Amino acid sequence: MTVPHQRSNSEPALAVHGLMKRFDTKVAVAGIDVEVPAGSFFGLLGPNGAGKTTTLSMAVGLLRPDAGQVRILGYDVWADPVAAKARIGVLPDGVRLFDRLTGTELLAYHGMLRGMDADEVDRRSTELMDVLELGVGNRTLVVDYSAGMKKKIGLACALLHAPRLLVLDEPFEAVDPVSAALIRDILHRYVAGGGTVVFSSHVMAVVERLCSHVAIMAEGAIRVRGTLAEVRGERSLEDVFVEVVGGRTATGSELAWL
Repeated sequence: MTVPHQRSNSEPALAVHGLMKRFDTKVAVAGIDVEVPAGSFFGLLGPNGAGKTTTLSMAVGLLRPDAGQVRILGYDVWADPVAAKARIGVLPDGVRLFDRLTGTELLAYHGMLRGMDADEVDRRSTELMDVLELGVGNRTLVVDYSAGMKKKIGLACALLHAPRLLVLDEPFEAVDPVSAALIRDILHRYVAGGGTVVFSSHVMAVVERLCSHVAIMAEGAIRVRGTLAEVRGERSLEDVFVEVVGGRTATGSELAWL
């Protein structure tokens, strides 16, 4: 499969400007601006309820924003959705899958939706099932997969059409350490080959190990953004995160009755 043409080497992989979303009276995302450089490994951090999933859902065209613009490699997600979505692979929150299919059948279905050549889909599916240790020829239905296996088959679906941008919502959640190491290795190779990864996570150690750039969200706003070195400075990323989002630190006097 030929990778879709990128308009310009100077185009950000993902550019978000003035993005806003409100649910009833609650502002989930408050007019944020973020640019993700092509070829970067970008971590979106924030506590529960910060607006990460809502932001990523709008960025990939799964949720329509109330205001703002999203461009993927120069293509507007809402004005030119076919061109934009051809260039991205998505692992959404919750890994919603057609789970009455086997892993191989699910990949074949995704390939058909993408209009890919059947032989190419078969070749890539075999490689993905093998590399992700899901078992080539495995006839287990996805509904019977473990949580970690569902993450891996979701990642395989996102990678199948060789996108230039991967957007992953909590890709390491409920994944065992061996599978997590395998996923990290695959994502490293993907970025080394010219791809760009944007992912959300609560695990600071994973972000520090993988990311070249980070942004920290709280209450629907981007509080800090930049390269990992710029954001972290001389401190740990966890210390910066707690300070930025307003977390508390135990003094030692709490719960003395325990």
